[in-house]
Amino acid sequence: MRALVVTGTDTGVGKTVVSAMLTLALDAHYWKPIQSGLTGQTDSEAVAAMTGIPAARILPEGYRLREPLSPHRAAELDDIQIDPDRLNLPFMDGLLIVEGAGGVLVPLTRTSLQIDLFARWHAPVIVVARTALGTINHTLLTIEALGRRSVPLLGVVFVGDEIADTRRTIAGFGKVTILGRLPLLHPLNAGALRSAFTAGFRREDFGLAHEAT
Repeated sequence: MRALVVTGTDTGVGKTVVSAMLTLALDAHYWKPIQSGLTGQTDSEAVAAMTGIPAARILPEGYRLREPLSPHRAAELDDIQIDPDRLNLPFMDGLLIVEGAGGVLVPLTRTSLQIDLFARWHAPVIVVARTALGTINHTLLTIEALGRRSVPLLGVVFVGDEIADTRRTIAGFGKVTILGRLPLLHPLNAGALRSAFTAGFRREDFGLAHEAT
């Protein structure tokens, strides 16, 4: 079993859509270890709706917290103690896409950050970043934090319009692979996700053989 961890430079940058695209295009399973916010559609439900994959390929969350807050605070409000040691990568055949909660330095408890969990897993991480103003700083800070803890970094996925200088600057300063760019999709469905992956990404960059057409 292989796992790829999807994190972001911030909340709301497009991690769930990128996770859905990778789950679909790479024939993977999907897992959201910690879900903060149960009002409306959860991230697992969003992935199911976007991809249409069988329910068996979406694993149940480790923790489901009611409020859309940082996990440490949402857990306190629910009178739940998150135990990071319980969050082990599930064993299964094939590839697993793991979507984190917010950015790498989001607290899981009062003494543990999400990046500590990533360091223990030691699975390759994909950083999802906007192409909007401010993304160079946020992305380079995320890359530096991962490097300080020796977390393996597979590369960066951009979400939004193409900005060539942003791509070049982050690749240069961060010494990181740019895996591709996911444009804003309308409509957002399985066909659009597959097409976007085919147009902007390569299976071999994710450690998988190229599929013959």
